[in-house]
Amino acid sequence: MHPYGETIFAEMSALAIETDSINLGQGFPDTDGPVEMLAAAKAAIENGRNQYPPASGVPELLASISAHQERFYGLRVDPRTQILVTVGATEAIASVILAMCEPGDEVVTFEPYYDSYAACIALAGATRRTSVLRFPDFAVDEASLRAAFSSRTKLVLLNTPHNPTGKVFTRAELELIAGLAKEHDAWVVTDEVYEHLVFDGLEHVPMATLPGMFDRTITISSAGKTFSATGWKVGWLSGPAEAVTAARTVKQFLTFVGSGPFQPAVALALGLGDDTYVRLRDSLQAKRDLLCMALADAGLAISRPSGTYFVIADVSPLGATDAVAFARDLPQRAGVVGIPVSVFHDDQDAARTLLRFAFCKRDEVLVEASRRLHSLAGQ
Repeated sequence: MHPYGETIFAEMSALAIETDSINLGQGFPDTDGPVEMLAAAKAAIENGRNQYPPASGVPELLASISAHQERFYGLRVDPRTQILVTVGATEAIASVILAMCEPGDEVVTFEPYYDSYAACIALAGATRRTSVLRFPDFAVDEASLRAAFSSRTKLVLLNTPHNPTGKVFTRAELELIAGLAKEHDAWVVTDEVYEHLVFDGLEHVPMATLPGMFDRTITISSAGKTFSATGWKVGWLSGPAEAVTAARTVKQFLTFVGSGPFQPAVALALGLGDDTYVRLRDSLQAKRDLLCMALADAGLAISRPSGTYFVIADVSPLGATDAVAFARDLPQRAGVVGIPVSVFHDDQDAARTLLRFAFCKRDEVLVEASRRLHSLAGQ
């Protein structure tokens, strides 16, 4: 774990405090989720649901996850054998990779990638093989992706909607990935935590819904992003029973169980009406538009995201050649914090001048950030 010391997130958050800057670096909301969900958590605590929950998750949450998968995607998942509740999606990812990979195995993923992917692959002793998504459209490069596969490919780790780019993989791109997984007899692990944060009328297509893919796909999601409760750490995975059993075997030695009184609250939230999901999506789409406009007005080139909390901006139009240096200087120059995208890359040159900003903040915070960023245009 020597390469995985203090992260850029810790450094930039400390810098935000030191300079009294607006922190658009870390991807968590500054508002709470549905009031019904919050009330249910309080009730669970008051009613004594504060001890270890069952190993796979509380029954009502397992049933609610199963109902969610059928309601939104037509997937029928057995709540008894094909679902595992985890301490956030991060533990789900770790449990699956540690369960399925050994030294000598290879994991194909896209870069930029969520930072825990590289660490979990390293913990398993496996080898990371990547295909680069490039600014501004972040389209899948078929030749690069094919080259990442080999006879040692054990699984493909896919994130859609994608952090940090905001890309929503198209059905054609997913079919390409599915075909390669079948060709190389590999599992596909899909991180779909932003599944309900898709904009402009686009569709999130779960890999497990493609023909012949349910039996080789492990789907991961969580309540944190959908219901603005990232601190609750309630995640889950679903898929074939043998894969879920393997992940549970690992998970019991990581956290054993967790998030006891929050699990029934999330069960309630998953069953809320479509209006709850629509309000969150529409609110974030408006926030995206606000921040994209501010970044463009400040002179940065942007890639307009189709989903997630994040927008990627290229700082080279302002004369910058290194986004890491630019990010460290930005709090003093404009009172705003972003994250250099190169920290999510093996290929540093592919993101040399790119910064990621989070827009999951209150409107007044984004308006003030916009005002501050506007000062860059005149510098």
